[in-house]
Parts: sequence; C-alpha cells; structure tokens
Amino acid sequence: MLLLSSCSAVDAVSGSDSSASPKKGDDIALGLLMPDKETKRFEKFDYPLIEARFAELTDGKGKVRYANARASADRQSRQFEQMIAARVDVILVNAVDAKAIAPEVQKAKDAAIPVIAYDRLAEGPIDSYISHDNELVGEVQGRSIMEALGDEAGSSKIVMINGSPADPNTARFKNGALSELQNHVVIAKSYDVNEWKPAIAEADMTKAIEAIGLNDIAAVYSANDGMAGAAIDALKKAGATKIPPVTGQDADLAAVQRIISGEQYMSVYKSFLEEANGAAEMAVAKVKGQSIVFDSLAQNTVDSPTQKDIPSMLVPVVALTKDNIKDTVVKDGVYTVKEICTAAYAAECAAIGLE
Repeated sequence: MLLLSSCSAVDAVSGSDSSASPKKGDDIALGLLMPDKETKRFEKFDYPLIEARFAELTDGKGKVRYANARASADRQSRQFEQMIAARVDVILVNAVDAKAIAPEVQKAKDAAIPVIAYDRLAEGPIDSYISHDNELVGEVQGRSIMEALGDEAGSSKIVMINGSPADPNTARFKNGALSELQNHVVIAKSYDVNEWKPAIAEADMTKAIEAIGLNDIAAVYSANDGMAGAAIDALKKAGATKIPPVTGQDADLAAVQRIISGEQYMSVYKSFLEEANGAAEMAVAKVKGQSIVFDSLAQNTVDSPTQKDIPSMLVPVVALTKDNIKDTVVKDGVYTVKEICTAAYAAECAAIGLE
C-alpha cells in the first residue's frame, strides 16, 4: 500500500509542478553504481527494480548505465569517472567506501551531474540520500537478541559480527544494536568484517568459539544474512547441535529458509521495492527539475561527515521471523512460497502454515 501510494503520488504530482522548469524530457541517462555481489539483494532486487521503475517514469526512453564494483573501492571510483565521462544526467551510487568516493562525487558536482547516495551515505556534495533508518535496523536486531535471551540476558555472552568499517551504515547498525545490548549482556567478542565477506565472518566466528567456548556463546549478533550464514556454518563445524539465536539483515532467501528451519533467529526485512522505486523517482524528479516531487520524497534530513542536512528518504524496517514470513516477503512478492518451501523445508513450512 505504501508503494502504491508513493507511485501514484509521484505520477499525479509530476505533471502538475507549475513552479518547476523541467530541464530535460524522458531521454534521461541514469548512472547506477552498486558496491558488491556478496550482498545478494543488490543484483537480484535493487538493480532490476530501479531499472524497471525508471523505465516506467521515462516512458521507456530513459537509459540505465549499470556497474557493480565487486567490493573494490578503486574499481568503483573508475566506474564513477566513466559515468561522468559518458555525461549521464544523474548518478545513483551505493558506495563501497563512503569516504573514498567523495572526490568522484565532487567531480560530478563540478560537471553539474547530481548524485544521489543509495542505501549507504556517501561523503562529498551529494544531492540526496535514500536508505532505511539504519540505527533502527541495529535496534531491531539487538532487541531481538534481548527477547530471545529473556531473563538469562545479564549473564549471557554474545559475539558481535559487524559489517565493513568502510561502510558508514556499519557504525549506525552497531550503534543501534549497542543501544539495546550494552550493559545488558556480556559482549565477549566483537569483530568488524572487511567488505562484509562471509569467509572473513566465518573465520572470526571460529576464533570467537575458540576463545569463549562453544557452549558459552548464548547468541550471535550478525549485521547481515550473508555473515549470519557464515557464523552458523562455523558453529556447526565446531560441533554445535543447537544453534544459539543469530540475527541477520536483508531477508536473503537462504536466510528465510534458515529462519523456517530454526537455524537463524531473525533477519531484518527492508522493502527493496520501496527503496528502489523511491530512488528512481528521486533521480527523475531531480533531473526534470520537479521540485515538488523531489521534496515530497525527501522529507527527512541526515548528516554525513562532510555535509549537513542532506535531503533524505528513510524507508521503514521490520523484524522478520517465522511468524511473519507470509505477511512480509511473500505478501510483497519478494519470494514465492514455492521458492522458499523446497523439499528440504517442506515439513517446517507446513508447521507454520506456509504452504
């Protein structure tokens, strides 16, 4: 409903902004830069959803130039400069390294190309930002651990598997989680995982098991689903017969299946559809000079280390558990029941009424 309201509002207002002087027609070139392929959602959902909504908004006349940095900040910088050289009309960037991309953002500004930060808050003179309330993501994860531990929380040892230090969202996720966990549990080990790589997360989890003891780990805070799967693999390899509560984020298909089977406690579901559509709408409005549309989309503001009061759109989040899979990722069309409930998960799906 939120999505439909957003789309209809943009479609309705875009033709009625008498104060704007559209700079361009529908022949808009959008440069779209994604950070990596380890985070499954970027290739599977965000890119195609942005492309589809952009096509709708430009009557099929707009063009998307796409590049994925494959977790390399240097590669993304080169890709960004290629977008500038190609004279795209607007750049949508999900930064590998928020600080490292700032010089390219400045070059785009010098070339009069607006830059919108997507999902991660890039530094430099960006025009706007669209993401989720990332501190709230961490709060939801931390709160879930507290609920899982209950009265045992005070003496419980947990391991924190945080995201990449180069990603500004990592600090926000961590701060949100710590607001729920600090002084309420024993944080026995905490790791920051370069580039969000599951292989590094698994190695860190293995070190934590060796240092703390397998049976003394009461829960694992994992900032996303890829690392959650890696932490669970490490626990299994160490001989765990029962997996402690493990958090995640992004509602990856494998994570949804782990939640159903009881291996993963929860994930954080963020509407990819709403974020992607909002980004496409914001980009088109910016290029066309539709200030009313742009302002209606960017009703929040955030600060980066280099810029204050950045116009922003923050999309809500929800804790994903086995109790609400049907009402979230299935209802929103992210996955079908058939995709989730393969033969290996048929019994668990039936047990929660997911058939």
